[in-house]
Amino acid sequence: MDETDYIIVGAGSAGCVLANRLSENGRHQVTLLEAGGSDRRFFVQMPLGYGKLFYNPAVNWLYAAEPDPGLNGQRDHIPRGRVLGGSSSINAMVWIRGQKQDFDDWEAAGNPGWGWDQVLAAYKALEHNEAGADAYRGQGGPLYISQNRRGLHWLVEDYIAACAEAGLPYNPDFNGAAQEGAGTYQMTIKGRRRNSAARAFLHPAMRRRNLRVLTHAQALRVIVENGRATGVEYRQGGETRRLRARAEVILAGGAINSPQLLQLSGIGPGALLQQMGLPVLRDNPNVGDHLSDHHGLNYTWKMKVSTYNSILRPWWGKALMGLWYLALGGGPLAKSINHGGGFFRTHDGHDRPNMQLYFQAFSTLLPRAGERPLLTPDPFQGLSVGLSNCRPTSRGHVRITSPDPFAHPAITANAYSTAEDVTEMLAAVKFLRRIMAQPAMARWVEEELRPGPQVQSDADLIEDFRNRSGTVYHPSCTCRMGPDPESSVIDARLRVHGIDGLRVADASSFPNLIAGNTNAPAIMVGWKGAELILQDAR
Repeated sequence: MDETDYIIVGAGSAGCVLANRLSENGRHQVTLLEAGGSDRRFFVQMPLGYGKLFYNPAVNWLYAAEPDPGLNGQRDHIPRGRVLGGSSSINAMVWIRGQKQDFDDWEAAGNPGWGWDQVLAAYKALEHNEAGADAYRGQGGPLYISQNRRGLHWLVEDYIAACAEAGLPYNPDFNGAAQEGAGTYQMTIKGRRRNSAARAFLHPAMRRRNLRVLTHAQALRVIVENGRATGVEYRQGGETRRLRARAEVILAGGAINSPQLLQLSGIGPGALLQQMGLPVLRDNPNVGDHLSDHHGLNYTWKMKVSTYNSILRPWWGKALMGLWYLALGGGPLAKSINHGGGFFRTHDGHDRPNMQLYFQAFSTLLPRAGERPLLTPDPFQGLSVGLSNCRPTSRGHVRITSPDPFAHPAITANAYSTAEDVTEMLAAVKFLRRIMAQPAMARWVEEELRPGPQVQSDADLIEDFRNRSGTVYHPSCTCRMGPDPESSVIDARLRVHGIDGLRVADASSFPNLIAGNTNAPAIMVGWKGAELILQDAR
């Protein structure tokens, strides 16, 4: 059996950070296991190339949720990164930290060290923000954050103006003093390339002799001896191998893979494990439970003016944009499609925004089979504005369906399963129409295409968002942090309750879902998690 000090399972957003920081002082041997392969692929590196990765099994787990009554029985597609960088290598690159109150809620739930002041210090330490350092932004860290102010479609300015006319003022920095308002998103893009966790944290660390990265190495189970995690069994190159950890095993596989691996290792709901013929080492029904995710949909309009459809649809436009990107590193291929966005409250009773907006100067009502058609939009001038809920109250779960580690787990989202979530989404889609009805945008609109002007009643609007909604790819909380083993999986130091030498550090460890995109807080958890591990190693 091979040996190392620390084993990290999963080279995703948190895992890459853990590998960097745990190997930094040179005193520890660190081995990182990744089921996928290299991120050195053209469409991974090209920012808008993520549309080509949406259904690509070479870099994507291609999960599917169970049929969901809240989505009128549909099975939602759940892409997750299976590549160095994990989902940070296939996502839309939006950098949102979350609201101050989100993290104060984490600490108030019994998790000392995870309040806003502490996580703000971590964010500032890991970032190098193009906009410069201030009370909220950091500079000098390994992760470059683009301010994303240049090269945007001209309609972004009119969208922001329409939001102001609708009562949602301009916000120059969603990661600053307040999140509420409309504006442009900061991006994990550096130069012409995606700035994933692999690029920012892992590749620089791979030069160190004390860090070993094993790709195409899928973890099968955590080895537990006498109540302590002592290693990992994994499959690589058709062979089953074992790796012993002299110090600790850290799971960083994300909200789907981490609870799956715990369950396969005998840590999870006892009745389920027995049903699968697995030994019950630790009966904890919270493993895989409390699944939280943001759900949303797009409204789409046909426009009187040119959108990206006109240049990204025809072959000659693709060729021209490709040349622009390759020669000068510019154009729409060098950006995410979510140029603008915002956060708003559906009613004044909320003490903080509960909805997120996404402005996209293109449309894809006529998708091509097997591809998220970011590079093949509609054959007319279209524009989409999307939204998603920030703090849904619906909860789902992740459960293995077989003792076979290669079998996908069952993912039950339970979208819109509470009256509160339905009521808030109904108010949100009405506000979306209100934005587009303002003079700054209405002058450019020819007609609403989805859901269309015939959809007006509350019942019809609800039916529409049940039919057309889906995840916005932020699953979290399935190994959630908390002081009580009766209601959580790990403690505030990310240690698995009841098993020594085992931690979980990724989006599954969130005590509750933050408002906004989850890549930034997942990276932050990896950063702070490494600090905790190194403190405990002294």
